[in-house]
Amino acid sequence: MKKITLFCAFFSFVTFVGFSQNFRGLDKSPLDRVYLPDHFAHDIKFAPERNLPDSPILRVDYSRPQKNGRVVFDGMVKYNEIWRLGANEATEIKVYKDVNIEGKLLRKGIYTMYAIPTEEVWTIIFNNDVDQWGHYSYDENNDVLRIEAHVLHNNAPVEEFTIQFEDSENGIALMYIAWDMDRVEIPISY
Repeated sequence: MKKITLFCAFFSFVTFVGFSQNFRGLDKSPLDRVYLPDHFAHDIKFAPERNLPDSPILRVDYSRPQKNGRVVFDGMVKYNEIWRLGANEATEIKVYKDVNIEGKLLRKGIYTMYAIPTEEVWTIIFNNDVDQWGHYSYDENNDVLRIEAHVLHNNAPVEEFTIQFEDSENGIALMYIAWDMDRVEIPISY
């Protein structure tokens, strides 16, 4: 009986220690996911009137840092240097079927997206080396597509780094990438 009591006490202690784990709080740059068509994952089930395709065209997974009163461009994000398009893990795009971006073919697959921003133009890069933290192991030799997008200015600052799509009826969409007072618009046809 003494052994059973001792065993139960030991088991209770181990269980208590095991479940008293401290979990970290919310990430300062939470992960987000966007689809083309916009809201695909939600609307495929809850808005059947949209007549969505069986699978999305694109999906982008990215982290959303906040401005928090800081200087974004040529501050946190340096001009003329590679940038992961967000925070934490490098932004990834899943292409469900071949698309044309700025008239250039991007084949079905998964890619990491980077940018080289300047005041007037961002070079947007699609790279086939996925599962990267930041841009620290970026290798230009793995680039599959580069396009240039002219910087447009927002009417009001965008506090959280944002990527979203605007789709149209005719197989042409725009990908918006925006933060603070700057944005780029990337035409995509499918």
